[in-house]
Amino acid sequence: MNNVKVLIPLAEGFEEIEAVTIIDVLRRAGADAVSAGLAGRNVSGSHKIRLETDVLLDDVLDKAWTMIVFPGGRSGVENLLADERILKLVQNHCQKGHDIAAICAAPRILDKAGITQRKPITVHPAEKPFISESQIRDQAVVDEGTIITGRSAGAAMEFSLTLVRRLFGDEKWKDVERGLLSGVTIGK
Repeated sequence: MNNVKVLIPLAEGFEEIEAVTIIDVLRRAGADAVSAGLAGRNVSGSHKIRLETDVLLDDVLDKAWTMIVFPGGRSGVENLLADERILKLVQNHCQKGHDIAAICAAPRILDKAGITQRKPITVHPAEKPFISESQIRDQAVVDEGTIITGRSAGAAMEFSLTLVRRLFGDEKWKDVERGLLSGVTIGK
């Protein structure tokens, strides 16, 4: 698949390991992975590491994306949930049948948007009380149709490689994994 475009919205308090791993691994695979800040391009993560995003969210809301991916971080997710554009973005994207992914606390966004009703997902254990509509699995990564979820920062590499496999297929996934020497094996 050529011309793979992935949007990664970042809000203050995002989980740095997850965001950087997702962006890096997707770009290694050849995706146009675009980070977007909600209000500004300089965004501070949960451990006070600042990243400059590629764009502002408002500048790309009307673009078509192959996939949208949400890194976690509790305060980052709270800030995403407080932004009315995010739930609309998720719902519109999913109504078109496009892939969506979230890791750590971010599956809360998918749950609140109503796209994971009665579907299996994984989420950081501390976030389970905030999930109401989904079936929570105790797995590092859950790949369920058009929805991929990851449990935590420790699963960031497996999660990111699962995204590569979904977007580009087995050969590209193997190439990227070989280059990373991650030792991650993804079951299907």
